Amino acid sequence: MKLFPLTLIPADTRIDFMRWRFVTIIFMLLLMAASVVLIATKQFNYALDFTGGTSVELVFQKPADVDAVRGRLEAAGYPGAQVQTMGTASDLMIRLQPKDGGSDAEAINRTADDVLRAAATPDNAATIKGRSYVGPQVGQDLARKGIYAIVFVVLGFLIYIAFRFEWKFAVSAIITTLGDVLIVAGWFSLAGREFDLTLLAGLLTVMGFSINDTIVVFDRVRENFRSMRADPLEVLNTSINQTLSRTIITSLVAFLTVLALYLYGGGSLEGMSEAMMIGIVIGTASSILVACPLLTLGVLRVTKQDLLPKARDEAALARRP
Repeated sequence: MKLFPLTLIPADTRIDFMRWRFVTIIFMLLLMAASVVLIATKQFNYALDFTGGTSVELVFQKPADVDAVRGRLEAAGYPGAQVQTMGTASDLMIRLQPKDGGSDAEAINRTADDVLRAAATPDNAATIKGRSYVGPQVGQDLARKGIYAIVFVVLGFLIYIAFRFEWKFAVSAIITTLGDVLIVAGWFSLAGREFDLTLLAGLLTVMGFSINDTIVVFDRVRENFRSMRADPLEVLNTSINQTLSRTIITSLVAFLTVLALYLYGGGSLEGMSEAMMIGIVIGTASSILVACPLLTLGVLRVTKQDLLPKARDEAALARRP
């Protein structure tokens, strides 16, 4: 693949990926197992989207700096406060956990007044436009809907790939994709980063990116199985090498785009962009080093007969005496 006068990936690579298939699969399984242990022991640092908290809407005289407001709230004893604009740059919605954990009217008013003192500055005064308490029941409902979304996506991928290719490809793709998401989720459990709705959106995006990379490779595998006269290992190796340039350059461009979002998108988008960056790296590696190697193992071992057009098979059987 050439980018201006620079050749990033040679077009005729001949890397023997299948030689290391057992090593890469075992390494992937170890990462998945470690992620499961981390999630089970440390769990997630759930944000207000899932735990509930106090919501305060402030109206400033002049446009407010969201990151600066977030920093002043953290200094005042409200770490992890969610600050976002509401229509205009001078209207901010702030969600946070109250210091005393109270949820009655007095506690909400006390928290709102404390937020106002911390967020406003002498040269940019603010007034309270609204205040409320969001209970954990709403957060539990969001968590349940998030799980439903992940299950729906996985089932959709499974049905599509099984219909488009073959059930062995579908199982391999789902194992690879779930492994990618599990590893990314394990990283956030280890790091203790807040798990909010934007991060959940990032995980769903990782699933889409990973499955897209895998389908591109699988499509070339199917074509080569029908056109090449070679053993399955050689066909899989050739397919990965033929799509390697496309996979790397696509992932690189996507990574740079998300990196810009991470650097300049503000604190509210850091979780989502970080999840996407890690997911792009893990998803690219798994589509090259794990997805195809899984097609050489046990019941997932793919053969030329698995990929022959069904109509051609039926016609051939009908001509037999």
